[in-house]
Amino acid sequence: MNTSALPDKNLLEAQAAWLAPARGRLLRRVGVARRRRILDLGAGYGAATGELARRGGGVVVALDRAFTAVSQTPALNVNGDARHLPFQNETFDLVFCQCVLLWVREIQTAVTEIHRILQPGGVLIALEPDYAGLIEQPPQAATRDLWLAALARAGAEPEIGRKLPGILAAQGFDVRVDLLESVERPSPTRFDFLRTLPLTPDEQSALARAEEAAHRLTDAWAQIAHLPFFLITAVRP
Repeated sequence: MNTSALPDKNLLEAQAAWLAPARGRLLRRVGVARRRRILDLGAGYGAATGELARRGGGVVVALDRAFTAVSQTPALNVNGDARHLPFQNETFDLVFCQCVLLWVREIQTAVTEIHRILQPGGVLIALEPDYAGLIEQPPQAATRDLWLAALARAGAEPEIGRKLPGILAAQGFDVRVDLLESVERPSPTRFDFLRTLPLTPDEQSALARAEEAAHRLTDAWAQIAHLPFFLITAVRP
């Protein structure tokens, strides 16, 4: 991931904290403590790298397109691109990524590369969103159309969550998909994330109206903003 596309470090840390329970379940399921070579793909500022280093049973490598990001992580730092991973075949037994493949334009190439660097029996864990499935209530606080337009304008794939399992299966992975198990009260940081994307003046105005409407809804469950996340475990046979 390029740091020009990275939101503020504090926002990424908040996102990582929100996904921590789901991430923990997936890591436990694949026996992260037994994994000896772990790649944090698109590590960004290292929001999840420290957890991988603490829980893993061996070496953790943090890779990002911008070294200024990964240089802050508690791992071996590598500058690289998901489409051209700078590793030999069958180097890793676990590849982890979180909200990263969303930003990879040539996703099939990246999936082929991940398959190449994983050992037989190695696992990809990917937590990726599906903005087309965003559930919001009431309509005056909705931002789904803004997300879809701005993400596409920024070069992202807003529907990566629903598309990725099929792409992985076609590559030969054994795929399991889970979803977030609960709907929580929405965080106002969703508007801050949206502001990091390239919005038109009209979209900026629409965002301001939606945020104002959300701020007026103070009662419990007066609003819902649930972003579906596909929690993917893909094993290379």
